[in-house]
Parts: sequence; structure tokens; C-alpha cells
Amino acid sequence: MAGVKSEPTRILVLGGGYVGLYTAYGLQKMLRANEASVTVVDPQPHMTYAPFLPEAAAGAIEPRHVVVPLRRVLKRCHVLTARVTKIEHERKAVTVEAADGHVEQLNYDVLVVALGAVARILPIPGLVEEGIAFKTIGEAIYLRNHVMTKLDEAASTLDPEQRKRLLTFTVVGGGFAGIEALAELEDMTRFAVENYYPNLKVEDIRWVLVEAAGRILPEVRETLGVYTVEQLEKRGIEVYLSTAAKSFENGHVVLSDGTEFDTDTIIWTAGVKANPVLAGSDLPLDKRGRVEATAAMQVVGHPDVWAAGDNAAVPDLSRTEQDPTATCPPNAQHAVRQARLLAKNIIKVIRGGKPKDYYHKNLGAVASLGLHKGVADALNLKIKGFPAWLFHRAYHLKAMPTWNRKIRILFDWMLGGLFRREVISLGQINNPREEFDRLSKS
Repeated sequence: MAGVKSEPTRILVLGGGYVGLYTAYGLQKMLRANEASVTVVDPQPHMTYAPFLPEAAAGAIEPRHVVVPLRRVLKRCHVLTARVTKIEHERKAVTVEAADGHVEQLNYDVLVVALGAVARILPIPGLVEEGIAFKTIGEAIYLRNHVMTKLDEAASTLDPEQRKRLLTFTVVGGGFAGIEALAELEDMTRFAVENYYPNLKVEDIRWVLVEAAGRILPEVRETLGVYTVEQLEKRGIEVYLSTAAKSFENGHVVLSDGTEFDTDTIIWTAGVKANPVLAGSDLPLDKRGRVEATAAMQVVGHPDVWAAGDNAAVPDLSRTEQDPTATCPPNAQHAVRQARLLAKNIIKVIRGGKPKDYYHKNLGAVASLGLHKGVADALNLKIKGFPAWLFHRAYHLKAMPTWNRKIRILFDWMLGGLFRREVISLGQINNPREEFDRLSKS
């Protein structure tokens, strides 16, 4: 009927990571009044900038500064702290479990699937019981306190075998997450022992890297991977390539080459997979469980559904001439750039326009190997050592969302340079009721 205003378009964004945050942020800036409503659903009330997790774990950055509060940034969006449990596009409905445990159904006109990836758990005995992943800020904080607590326990025990176990730290996975976590945490333990534990020696600390493939850091050229292994081994880190983990039961590590040792710390970074919620949806998926999307990031056969980031198979137009099946790799560089275009594409389609294809050549990759050390394969240049470390920090500071977080991180680095990193253990945070329970029984 003429003169009757239509209802605002309901846009539902599943996930508050890189893609979810940047897409919703772009939408809230471009949408006209009453043109559309935007709802963002994520189990956490913040977005985590994963490349800074290793520095947060090592005490170089305050953990709260590597997360971006969704409600603070997305002021014109509705943020729902809930976990997606089911997607039924035929009914245009999504089922979620809210933070308080209740289940509700959300309906939409436009859906953005940005659920990202989760840790890939392999059927290795003892992994679930002994391992800890490295994808969330909670895991980074836990690992920092856990590792420092092991140093405290090792400095206190009179049992040499127990001390050896406490000071053995294992990282499984030689991608960016594993290498950066290993390098930063090894730096932290070395600094702590040299300065604050007179009865421990740096030589007592054993860091072990296990990688099933024949090389590490597959995102950079092979020569830089070889250089990285050499630098790690110079620091006394044991690197096992072409070696699989066979068992972790009771902290007893068994490797495929026959190596065995005991440890209280197993950090699992051996790959990720698309969010398993997608497997139960009625959206088209590829062999890796990712949503199949066009180059414009519309889900194949469903133009009112959009997908980007780690949970989406978006054609990589910069490589399709060499490989017609090439898709964009699951990294922050593509996720952020896809999200910025995704917001513009949604606006165009809502207003009757045509979306633009995503095209972006990979600018390269950078990795930190601890304080003042790094490698970079960017802009057709191989960079090593201190310059690569500076490049790493500059790139990720620029990519960090909001000026609030950029400035806080910059000040963390400046204070760290003046007063050196914090190496105190806050192990009680992992079990805050322990002392209360003990007192109740005394």
C-alpha cells in the first residue's frame, strides 16, 4: 500500500571475530536510519586479535588490550552473548543458547556467517586431558600463569626428576600460532630464570617443538622456515620435524620416532577446522566443512546469505589462473579485508545494487620469534632478525581495531622497554576457590 513504510531489513551476523566485528562496524557506519537492524551473536562479548596472543601470554602486552569489547565499538548494533547451535536457512532461522543457558530462535532477512575456525582435535590418547589450545585470550592468560607456576614449583621441589618434568614444555604445531607462542614463552622463561630464580639454570629449561610436516611456517618461503629452525635450535629449543605425536597420556609424551619424555605442559596448535555448527546446517559446504561462497562472498545458491573468513571458501582471484580451485587462506589479513568489502556489498544489495568481487593479493607474512627477533616474507622481501620484529609489530599495530587499543598496546610496549616485562605468576586465577575451600575445612 502506498505510503506504508516497510520494516527495516533484519541483518544477523553470526560471530564477533575479525569478520563479524568489521562487517557490523562497517554496516553501522553506512546504514541509513531505520534502513536495517544489525544483530551480532558471539559466545564472548569481545573480539580477540589473535596475532597478539603470544605477546599477551609472555607479558609484553596487557591481555585486556588485545581484545575489543563488542558493545563499546558496535553502539548501533544489538550484541547478543550466545552460542549458535543450529542454522536453518530454509526457515531463515538460527537457534542460539544464551549466556544464561536459555535457548531462543532468531529470524533474519540477511545472514552473515562469520563463525570462524576452532582447534582441530586429533584422536591422540591423552590430548583432551593434558593439552591446552592457544586460540583465545583465556587460554593465553592460563598458559602464562601455568608456565610461571611451573617455574615456581620447580624452584621449590627437592626431587630432580620432578623438576625435570616441571621444566619441560611441549608445543605441537609449527604454524604461526605454535612458533610465536613457543618463541615468546621461551623468551619469558629464560628472562625469568636468569633474573629471579637463582637455584634454577637456563639449561634446566627444556622447550620442545613437534611438527608432523617436514618444515615449519608454511606461509613463508622455505628458506625462512629453515632460518627459523636454526634460530630456535641456537636457543636450545628441540625441534622435531616430520614427527607425529602418538600419545600424551598422564603427561608422558610418545613421538613417532620413538622419543619419549614427561611434561606438565602440552600446548596444542596443530591446525584448525571450520566451526562444526556448519556441518548441521543446510548451507552448501566444501570438503573442509567451509561454506561455499562466490568471489563476492555470497553463499552459492543463496544470495541473501554471506560468508567470509576462516569458515568460508571464498575464491582467491589472485591465484585462480594457476589453480581454478584456489580459495583464500584462513588468515587475519584476508578476514579483515573481506569484512570491509562485505559490509559495502551488503549495503549495495539492500539498495538494489550489484556486489563487488573480492580480490586481494597476499602481501606476505610476518612472525615474531620473541623479543627483538622475527622473520618476514612480505612485498617480495626476505627480512630477518630485528627489522622483521619491528615490521611485525608495526603491521599488527596498524591492523589492530580501534585507536583505543592501538594506543594502549603502544604504551604497553613503551613501559616494557623501560621497566622490562612482568614475570609474576598469578596461578591462583586458575583455581580461585582453592584457598576458600581449604579454609572451610580447617
